[in-house]
Amino acid sequence: MRGENAMLRTSIALVDDHKVLLDALRLLIQPEFDVVGAFEDCQLMLDHAAALQPDIVVLDISMPLISGLTAAERLRKLLPKTRIIFLTANEDLETAAEAFQLGASGYVIKSAAGTELIAALREVARGGFYASPRLTDGMVGSFVRQFKQMKRPHKLTSRQKEVLKLLAEGFSMKQVALKLDITPRTVAFHKYTMMDQLNIGSNAELMSFAHSHLN
Repeated sequence: MRGENAMLRTSIALVDDHKVLLDALRLLIQPEFDVVGAFEDCQLMLDHAAALQPDIVVLDISMPLISGLTAAERLRKLLPKTRIIFLTANEDLETAAEAFQLGASGYVIKSAAGTELIAALREVARGGFYASPRLTDGMVGSFVRQFKQMKRPHKLTSRQKEVLKLLAEGFSMKQVALKLDITPRTVAFHKYTMMDQLNIGSNAELMSFAHSHLN
C-alpha cells in the first residue's frame, strides 16, 4: 500500500522486456517518483493499469506480443489522463512522429544519459512534452506540434505520395512496408494522416483521390 508521502509524488509504471533494465530504471527514478509497477510485457501492464492508475507510463516500442505503440493506443482509451513516455532505441523520426500522433507526451532515446529520462518525467509531470535533443536539435515544442497537429491540408509529402501510390496500385500495407523498408504501422500512420489532412472519410475516397491526383 502506498504511503502518504508516496501519494504526493507522481506515480510511474515501467514497461520493458529486459528485467535488468527495469530494475535499473526503478533505482534511477524511485528517489523522486513513485514506481507503482514494473512489467516485462505490455499486456500485463494493461491488465493492471486500471487498478494502479499511474500518472505516467514509461514503455519501450519494441516489445514481444504487443508493441509499445499498440499498447499506447489501448492505454489511451483505458486511462485517458495517463501520460505516456516512450523509452526506446528507435531513432527513426517517422516512428517518433507516430508516437506523438498516438498521444505520447515524451520520446527518449535509450542511449541517452539517465538524467534525460528524469528531465522527461519532470517535464511530462508538469503537463509538458519532451523529445530527445538528438531527434529535435532542441526544438521540442515545434517538433511535438508538427507531429501532433499534422496541419498540412491538401499538401502531401513525398513519402506520403509514395505510400499512396503503392496503395492505389493494390498493394497491401504490409507489402508497401516491405517495398519502402518501413513498418506496417508506419504505413498505416501515413495513410490515416493523409485521410485526416485531405478530409477523406473512407478508403474508397482515398483511392479515388490517388487516381485523380497521382500519375
